[in-house]
Amino acid sequence: MKLARWTKAILAGARSGSLVTQTEIQEPTKRKGMRILNGILILTILGSLIAPIARAQTSGNAKPAAGPTAESVLAAEEEYITAMRENDAEGIARCLTDDWAVISARGGLGEGKSIFPDGVKQGYLTRTAYEFSEPRVRLYGNVALVTVKVHTAGTFVGKLFDVMERETDVWLWKDGTWKCALTHETQEGAEKTQQQTTN
Repeated sequence: MKLARWTKAILAGARSGSLVTQTEIQEPTKRKGMRILNGILILTILGSLIAPIARAQTSGNAKPAAGPTAESVLAAEEEYITAMRENDAEGIARCLTDDWAVISARGGLGEGKSIFPDGVKQGYLTRTAYEFSEPRVRLYGNVALVTVKVHTAGTFVGKLFDVMERETDVWLWKDGTWKCALTHETQEGAEKTQQQTTN
């Protein structure tokens, strides 16, 4: 009987000793596995943070290059046209030089940055359409000429208008931005009208 108990005790000790040995062997292996998993997790997180930035830089969504470029002046023209279409007086004023001038389609001259914005604020000029097409951009250093075909409609001093024009805007690059210094409007079809009246 004593021998049976002694054998059971030795076997139990041997079993518990092998568990200790197994535990000692498994702990470093578990730690190493956890370090690998943590590394993979960190790389996955970094990849998900960096990928959208890299995609934005390589896609066509990148901002135009700083400085006077054809792309940046066309973006300024689009901002100006949007402000005109939306009757945004402050937006219009932001696009113009202080000494801006406009030559109307009928040959009139208006000077001063506040002409259109004040007309919009006071209700003299309200546009219901201002759409452009056929942009033509010419860049001469810090000066750009942008010519567009414009369909504009609305009311001016209570009278409805709806016309097609060619408009040329003279843009100046100054202090890191484009400002429009001159707008020249020409009514489409004026040549035909002029030829009919002279014949």
